[in-house]
Amino acid sequence: MSIFSKKDKVTLDLQSISTLISEGSILDGNLKAPAFARIDGQVTGDVMVDEGLILGEKGSILGNIITKEMVVYGTITGNIQTNSLEIKASGKISGEIRTQTLVVENGAVYNGSLSMTQNHKLAQSQNHKLSQPKPKMIEVG
Repeated sequence: MSIFSKKDKVTLDLQSISTLISEGSILDGNLKAPAFARIDGQVTGDVMVDEGLILGEKGSILGNIITKEMVVYGTITGNIQTNSLEIKASGKISGEIRTQTLVVENGAVYNGSLSMTQNHKLAQSQNHKLSQPKPKMIEVG
């Protein structure tokens, strides 16, 4: 998935990671990180990453997320506000999603509401509070 401009064909998976929460790590509290972050452990709290976030297959987040780009292999319970979201086959999300672009692989699970817009920088409005998740069930696969 190319989530940058057409001249910059580097995917989020290939970016250098400035923040890493490794498998087995537990973070209770909010996380604010510059550039790109990868979470393979557990985070309980809100996550704000300036550029992009990768949630690994063993990773989980219980809280709201604001970032520009996101790839989900793990589990999220909370609301997501991003410009670009990719949910991989192992990904599971429960909550509200606000994004411009969405890619969902076969087998991914999403329960919640989805709001999509074009040409609007959702992730830039970091002071905007997302509402609580409204349960709906959408299963892809």
